[in-house]
Amino acid sequence: MSYAHGRALRAAAAVAAGAVLLAGCSSGGGGDDGKTPRRTPATSASGTQSPSRPPAPSPTPTGPDFTPDPKRTPRDTADARRLALAILAGPDDWGPEYVKRTPSLSLPGSWPVLDGDCEWEVGILPRSVLYSVTAYSEIPAAGGKGPLRVAATVTVHRTETDADWEMAETLEEALRCPGQQLREGERVTGLMSLGTPYGVSGNTTSTDSLIERGTYLNDGFKGRQFYTWYQTRTGQVTVAAVVKGAPGYTEAETNAAQVRANVIMQDRIKAQLGVQP
Repeated sequence: MSYAHGRALRAAAAVAAGAVLLAGCSSGGGGDDGKTPRRTPATSASGTQSPSRPPAPSPTPTGPDFTPDPKRTPRDTADARRLALAILAGPDDWGPEYVKRTPSLSLPGSWPVLDGDCEWEVGILPRSVLYSVTAYSEIPAAGGKGPLRVAATVTVHRTETDADWEMAETLEEALRCPGQQLREGERVTGLMSLGTPYGVSGNTTSTDSLIERGTYLNDGFKGRQFYTWYQTRTGQVTVAAVVKGAPGYTEAETNAAQVRANVIMQDRIKAQLGVQP
């Protein structure tokens, strides 16, 4: 077994353990595959602001297999864009059956904000973020199964502290809004989140990680569907892989692809920003 494959399996075990814990508190899963990490408070398009930050998160140790190289740290938007696109997981990173959706990438500068009514709307990219991008993939509907839509997001923050804030605020959002309106005809209920810093519950691949689960409801589908959002932080970069359930699929069937996409992005961060051997 290769080292990289072994790490992926350990990450899968950590995610599975988190899913089991959350399953005890919430049935099913759901969410918006276009939702990007957007946890730093920012003024939204309507002029509202997200809640004030929670208490500062405690510093978490960097994984032993990653030592950041200050010379490779992105300094501006152009550096961050190049880095994010080099890290971003496309359809091939999810599996051979996945293809690009149309559009395949998010609009530059887009930053969803969860407002006071627990509804998602377009916001302004925070100053703490150098660049953020989401890639959309799917397994098209076939054989009686609905379209399984997934997405991967990379956000390059100015500092590790800014990235740490995003992770902390992700956990807070699920507490504040267990029910969320994603867009017209799509919503999440019973949303729960669980954080696992490095060295906890089998997390040996990233500085910090979290999983969100809830029940996804889509006016175009019959019944409830699952949703899982798996987000990790390595240094100043956060990556997320999200799966929006569809008829004919189970969460167990999609877990491996979700973990694989996230671990691939973690490894690319370390290759791009780490000290070279």
